[in-house]
Amino acid sequence: MGKITVADYIMQELVNLGITDIFGLPGDFNFDLVEAVENNKNMHWIGCTNELNAGYAADGYARVKGYGAILTTYGVGELSALNAIAGSYAESVPVIQITGVPATKHIKEKTVLHHNFEHPNYHAFENVYKNVTVATAFLDKENAKQEIDRVLSALVNEKKPVYLAIPVDVCSIEIENTPKIEFAKSDKSSLESAVSAAKTLIDKSKKPVIIADVLAERFQAKRELEEFIKKSGYPVTTLLMGKGLIDSDYEKFIGTYIGKYDNENVYNFVNASDCIISIGTIYSDLNTFGFDIKFKPQDYIQIFGTYCIIANQRYDNVLMKDMLTALSVDIPQKSIDLPERVLSFKAKTSLEDKKLSAKYIYPRIQEFLKENDIVFSETGIVKFGFAPMKLPKGVNLYNQVLWGSIGWATPAAFGAAVAAKKNRVVLVTGEGSHQLTAVEISSMMRYGLKPIVIVLNNSGYTIERVLCKNPMDSFNDIAKWNYSKLPSVFEGNVWVDSAHTEKEFDEALLQAEIEQEKNMCYIEIFADKMDLPIMTKKIVENHLVSKKS
Repeated sequence: MGKITVADYIMQELVNLGITDIFGLPGDFNFDLVEAVENNKNMHWIGCTNELNAGYAADGYARVKGYGAILTTYGVGELSALNAIAGSYAESVPVIQITGVPATKHIKEKTVLHHNFEHPNYHAFENVYKNVTVATAFLDKENAKQEIDRVLSALVNEKKPVYLAIPVDVCSIEIENTPKIEFAKSDKSSLESAVSAAKTLIDKSKKPVIIADVLAERFQAKRELEEFIKKSGYPVTTLLMGKGLIDSDYEKFIGTYIGKYDNENVYNFVNASDCIISIGTIYSDLNTFGFDIKFKPQDYIQIFGTYCIIANQRYDNVLMKDMLTALSVDIPQKSIDLPERVLSFKAKTSLEDKKLSAKYIYPRIQEFLKENDIVFSETGIVKFGFAPMKLPKGVNLYNQVLWGSIGWATPAAFGAAVAAKKNRVVLVTGEGSHQLTAVEISSMMRYGLKPIVIVLNNSGYTIERVLCKNPMDSFNDIAKWNYSKLPSVFEGNVWVDSAHTEKEFDEALLQAEIEQEKNMCYIEIFADKMDLPIMTKKIVENHLVSKKS
């Protein structure tokens, strides 16, 4: 295939993975890389306001499109993005962090250049990234081709972030254009053993149940998951991070697992199962609502991205896709009575000037959502407002339940809007979180995107108020912003509204459906300081009880 420069080779291979947009900021050590993005006809440079937001945007992009990329300069840029990459690592979101670094001669001579220390350590930041990525590489003239292929192979196989540091002089080095990204394959013997062990458990069970979660999407196994669910005919639930994976109207879907906090029929059914088939689950405290899933390890099937644990026995080198496909063949059929499904939220519209509260906000948002919407809910109280919702077909709900970095959702929704321009993107965030990253609203407008942004203004960090000893302590107060005026500072097409009452919120959402065809929509809504979704109230009460004991 001839020769190609290192910078062009990287961009070529990212495009081959479906990454057609790179988020970042320019800096004097990454100009060659930014130019390589601009020179690739299939790729677009997406400039952000800061590197942290660029990392969050790449995360949101990857959740929707499969993989994401961020490009920063050395030291100050890459360290600013570190928290975002750590969140991607925690939640298995495959993002590549590309950093432009000083020339090789300066590295060898330990020249004191800007963005470094008085006593330079040019590998210090790569060493930091080793803690939040599955592969790092610091390129030189000899290893560039091999290391790029190795790092990209880790990205596609492990579905977690990776890191590349590229000296400015290495960018223009020519290498062979012979891509060798290695895609992992299941070990045949291990796969057969895992399938046999799983079917043995299923055969003897009377009441199997499937728990599906977010890693099924991360490892690009949604089709295989759906096939297994339909061929088995077993009841299926999802955890909070996997909400939206299963069509809410599917006849064997019993609802989202929310522990004892809501729809206890699901809780009781799952915990009475004699064979839990867990697919792509992240068993964290908030995702399981307090680790409240009772099971016996000897009756438990766990299918992860690259391995399985069945009856307490681990089977390595077994890909989720292959395991689900093999299990779908001649899967034992069971006659299982399903629990009654209880819908927590009923459709609501209001013509009243009644003060807005969570009791109205979340049921109304449920009614507002449409098929194939992409929804981002911020951490804090908002994500639990979404937990009981019945989502329309094809709606993807994204949250950051495990890492829980406030401010993530705004730039992540921006990244998703770049990735899926044909879908409607809806962002719901609290104003405390929004303040951290609200400036990325300007990027949404800059690139002509049309998300619907709903900012809940409840005068501070409400989730912290209800968790601390004194809810009115001043450290939970934040600067007062007039959020509905914020977009007017930026250039671009935007429609803005605000709502204090149920009627005003209803009217704003109705108008947003019209305006969204040509404008970004930004709606500020108001609620009391201590107003909470019913789900959050229950969780907080449980947290406080356990805190005292």
